[in-house]
Amino acid sequence: MSILRSHADCAAGNDHSRTRRVSRYFIASMLCAACVVQFASIASAQCAARDVLQNQLKFKTPSAQASQLPIQSVRDVPTWKTITIGTFADSIRLRNELDGMGCNVGGQAAEILARPTFTVGSHKTDVELVAISPAQLGFTSDTVTLANVYARARQLGLELAAAEVGPQLRIQYFDQPMGEFLIIGMEPIKTWSGEPIILNVANGGAGLILIGQDGRATAEIPVTSRFVFVRSHQSAPSAQLVEQAVGLLPP
Repeated sequence: MSILRSHADCAAGNDHSRTRRVSRYFIASMLCAACVVQFASIASAQCAARDVLQNQLKFKTPSAQASQLPIQSVRDVPTWKTITIGTFADSIRLRNELDGMGCNVGGQAAEILARPTFTVGSHKTDVELVAISPAQLGFTSDTVTLANVYARARQLGLELAAAEVGPQLRIQYFDQPMGEFLIIGMEPIKTWSGEPIILNVANGGAGLILIGQDGRATAEIPVTSRFVFVRSHQSAPSAQLVEQAVGLLPP
């Protein structure tokens, strides 16, 4: 009888020890999982409002109030930012990167990113960007059409950006000041319903976002808005030709 009791006590002890080991393993696994989730959240929240604020404090981003005085030549405008495009194999991976970093994408922007006409570069290329307002391009009215903004920018030696520049700038511009909205000077891409849309890289205060906006040639744009164009490495037109061309444009 005592032998059976000893055997039962031994088995119970083994079960209890095994239960404690399983319990410790389960707790350790849960702690590891929590650490992984926390790390993933930190890594993927770079577009969140809190992370944007931290970036601004870290990099001491200055206010983005540029002079509204008209420029005479594109040489008078410094390169605002240089980014790299052609770093993703396809547009799906580019969109996944936006999602992974917690960058919000508006409905219209998401739609044109999914369109076949939205493509990415096949090789890495550094692109020099210029941020400029219609007022700096010489327009004096309250608003100006998108077509006229594009025409004046080209006359000054600037180029329209590839569609990929919008989402790439969103990914590479984490210290964007709050309240800044940058219109990407690009050829519009039509939605499934045929509406022409261009991209806007913005920080409205609730985090970093990529949104779409009216890309019709007749769309009215406030002259204080800021556009992002690409600096051309081709020979810029002479100042005299630019002045003659500018004089022919409506205000």
